[in-house]
Amino acid sequence: MTEAPRRPIGVNTWVWASPLDDEALARLAPRIRDWGFDAIELPVEDPGDWDAARAADLLRGLGLAATVVLVMGPGRELVAAGPETVSTTQEYLRRVVDAAAAVGSGVIAGPAYASVGRTWLVEDRAAAYRELRGNLAPVAEYAAERGVAIAVEPLNRYETSLINTVDQALEALDGTGCQLALDVYHMNIEETDLPAAIGRAAGRIGHVQVSANDRGAPGRDHLDWPGILAALDRAGYDGPLVIESFTAHNATIATAASIWRPLAPTQDAIAVEGLTYLRSLDHA
Repeated sequence: MTEAPRRPIGVNTWVWASPLDDEALARLAPRIRDWGFDAIELPVEDPGDWDAARAADLLRGLGLAATVVLVMGPGRELVAAGPETVSTTQEYLRRVVDAAAAVGSGVIAGPAYASVGRTWLVEDRAAAYRELRGNLAPVAEYAAERGVAIAVEPLNRYETSLINTVDQALEALDGTGCQLALDVYHMNIEETDLPAAIGRAAGRIGHVQVSANDRGAPGRDHLDWPGILAALDRAGYDGPLVIESFTAHNATIATAASIWRPLAPTQDAIAVEGLTYLRSLDHA
């Protein structure tokens, strides 16, 4: 009997540091490799925070794959914003694509539509989605030319009012060639049936992030992880599961993600315990 391939598992450096820089990456990457992760996720809060060529050499030497996430901070908008704001946001996203191409990531993932925490009453959602498609198109074309896909992430209702669910993302991205980035933390808030929502995204899933329902280690929560992973298998997703959590010791990221208390005895425990649990499901 042929053993099923091991599911690749990664972790986002936000568990320990924000913003990521060369020094932090050099410190974290060997530890992440030694714990047994397959991939490391690199946030681009601002282009130039970390050197992509240097990161590529480091990760290549460690045998770690890379994934890259975009960061929609204040002033980064592709919908309901002025042309200058849209233009600078598009240029930021192109620089994220460049970083991804340099480190060998085939995807940039995140809420590539509005700044995190920006909410407004979207009275004409169809028009907003048309605007998003138009403003994403040149960035998606730029990314495709470099072998990189854009995976757009639905966020929960407290972090955006534009795209909260898989169904909304599918509508918003129709015809763009963009994929979906699924984050189980947000899905737990917004989807009534996580496996069913994953099934509706089949063929369009470009990236998956995982954490407990409180942003702690996967497995230390109420979520049906075997059911979630089985749904991802049925949907044909074979990319990494990336543990995403945050440190409470950075004021900016803690406020953005509402991290007001430690989520585990140590930040290392979020990564190591989550990895151990997810690996156990490969053999369940």
